[in-house]
Amino acid sequence: MSGGLPAQTGRIGLAVSASNPKIVMAVVQSFEGGSGTLSDLRSKSGGVFRSEDSGEHWTRMSAMDPRPFYFSQIRVDPANDQRVYLLQFALLVSDDGGKNFREDLSEKVHPDCHALAIQPGTVPAPKPPKPEDKNKPPKPPVCQRLLLGTDGGLYQSFAGGKNWDHLNKIPAGEFYRITLDDSKPYFRIAGGLQDNENWVGPSGVQSKELIRNSDWTALAGGDGFYVLFDPTDHDTFYAESQQGEVHRINLRNGELRRLRPEPTEGAPRYRFHWNSPMLMSRHKPGIIYLGGNCVFKLTDRMEKYSVISPDLTHNDPAKTNATGSGAENYGVVFSLAESPKRAGLLWAGTDDGRLWITENDGGKWTELTNNLPEPARGQWVVRIEASNADPNTAYVATNAYRTGDDRPMLLRTSDLGKTWQPVVGDLPANASLEVVREDPVNPKLLYAGTHFGLFASFDQGSHWVRIGDVPPVRVDDIQIQPRTADLAIATHGRSIAVLDDSTPFREFTPEIAAKPAHLFSGRSVTGAYLQPGFVDANGKGVYRGKNPDEGALFTVWVKEFTGDEIKIAITKSTGQPVANLKAPGTPGFTRLNWDLRPTKDVSIEYGGDDPKRLLPAGDYNAELTFGPNKVKQSFHVDLAEGITPR
Repeated sequence: MSGGLPAQTGRIGLAVSASNPKIVMAVVQSFEGGSGTLSDLRSKSGGVFRSEDSGEHWTRMSAMDPRPFYFSQIRVDPANDQRVYLLQFALLVSDDGGKNFREDLSEKVHPDCHALAIQPGTVPAPKPPKPEDKNKPPKPPVCQRLLLGTDGGLYQSFAGGKNWDHLNKIPAGEFYRITLDDSKPYFRIAGGLQDNENWVGPSGVQSKELIRNSDWTALAGGDGFYVLFDPTDHDTFYAESQQGEVHRINLRNGELRRLRPEPTEGAPRYRFHWNSPMLMSRHKPGIIYLGGNCVFKLTDRMEKYSVISPDLTHNDPAKTNATGSGAENYGVVFSLAESPKRAGLLWAGTDDGRLWITENDGGKWTELTNNLPEPARGQWVVRIEASNADPNTAYVATNAYRTGDDRPMLLRTSDLGKTWQPVVGDLPANASLEVVREDPVNPKLLYAGTHFGLFASFDQGSHWVRIGDVPPVRVDDIQIQPRTADLAIATHGRSIAVLDDSTPFREFTPEIAAKPAHLFSGRSVTGAYLQPGFVDANGKGVYRGKNPDEGALFTVWVKEFTGDEIKIAITKSTGQPVANLKAPGTPGFTRLNWDLRPTKDVSIEYGGDDPKRLLPAGDYNAELTFGPNKVKQSFHVDLAEGITPR
């Protein structure tokens, strides 16, 4: 079935005509005659081919074959075999069976088109011809409804590829990394998206409009990755794009400075990964560490740099000279970590399997690679987590799924890397790891981001459980906000999610797990009124991320089902009842929220105070009743300045 196809073929995309199954379209990569540049749309011998006898014979219709490694997608209109779509940086369309392509269907569409669905049966009914057109042939049928998937999300057209509507109403972002600041009342989240720049936005807003796309601000870049908050300037950020393209951006004045370290003329080039690790020093805020083939130390708001390591990779020329977009770069530091407990103690891991440590801020590096046990030794070091409790302790996550080994690999050292113990426990056998995070308060509590969701261990890695309502999606980053204990994750396909107040996980011990029921301590809260906005009148077509629940959050542990109901009675410190909450006694963790207002059973509906007004600031008690079991916790309530309480 290769009659008419070129030799030395590579990737091939196929499409069969629904209106005439004997017609097959192919976009064929061929190395015959050589290759062009990455941006060259035409192939020397490959291109678009057409068969009208079910693939027995082929005719080259066009030389078009844009970046076959990344695209190689072709479609035929179900109602018209002459209407052919070719997906590439833009969407190309042909109305003569693939001979000629035009570019007029990509207005206001994000580049890099990867998926196209055409709905059959959407050809409009023919209109009676105008008198002046009665001798012209009728227009060929064209299906009108198209769905286009690009690096910028999903688009929809009801006009055969014109007038695209961006369906930005689903949380489908692909975040590589995130960072949290300490803004109040809601901390900010900054991070980088696959081919969609770097962004910063709030974890909540004081409005019933909830978190909208417009609440987020772009911080420039191509693909986005690490973003750091300036420690002294609320409006200054340090962000990066692919291949170590770091920049400083100021949102007040719009200034953007591109500040990637560059060697002097004639010196060997620096190598940077697509996603280069970048971190702000905890001991000297303002100092930034950046990973390339060596480790860089950036100072003076990134304006200056010094190289503080040799090349830490194997620097195999057979693997470090690949051409392409930069995503092919290899032989680089992929993971960097600084000890929160000891200044100058840095860890570095490379994509070609080397692991290093320095105890004097790069003055001397010691290789630890040979200390790693199999199967982790020599594998891609995807994340290093330096312990918050002990400077001698660290975790290293590696993976090898690129070579067909999907096993999770996670190790722990308590002697600065001299010896290592596996802590993969009972993580699913095919759940490759991307990130590990130690809780900053309880060192026995670990979190792991895998290719199939988020897991937690309450015993330092012996046993793991899936947590939250996170779908089986790749979790690329995990961060814990120090003040609120909120747990934020970055996913590759479901954007960002936040689990409010992870304190109950910190407090969850075997002793508590053995109890019939338990009420965990609650954090102090500040009451305020949310602005009404226009949420009840501007339709359902606006995407809204969820706000944190208003008021106090209570978490209850139930060991097993007994038929009893969870009941929480809330009183002032004087003992005055103010609210009663109930929930089914479902085994596991259950959360209940109190909005700082009296519940109806302790207030008067007619003649009483306004039920929407908040209760006064002060100390409160919450008492859990579950069957015969009772547990009491105290918590404090503040009110935003200027609020007059009940």
